[in-house]
Amino acid sequence: QVQLVESGGGLVQAGGSLRLSCAASGRTFSTYIMGWFRQAPGKEREPVTTIDRSGTSTYYADSVKGRFTISRDNAKSTVYLQMNSLKPEDTAVYYCVASMRCLGVGCPEEEYRYWGQGTQVTVSS
Repeated sequence: QVQLVESGGGLVQAGGSLRLSCAASGRTFSTYIMGWFRQAPGKEREPVTTIDRSGTSTYYADSVKGRFTISRDNAKSTVYLQMNSLKPEDTAVYYCVASMRCLGVGCPEEEYRYWGQGTQVTVSS
């Protein structure tokens, strides 16, 4: 069992930056592929990014490429999402996720076994 707790969300002006963190419980953090999803108001939840177990390979949705960066610290059992050049359309609840086998941004939600409770990111214009 893995518990994921996100933090770092908030209100920011367009063009600004935020850094989300996701702390995982348990000793098996390094065995999981980690990632972030988001859900904007009135829209379906969508994948944002994933990172492999070692932190070597990363994948991003086209909408965030070049602006967002995912990283992880296995010693701290934490995954991060650095979000730069934020846009109003980035406004959403951001969820931290963990999977045993799904790497990339094309996997269905069912492949992600563990989910955090979500953290709100609001970007004002």
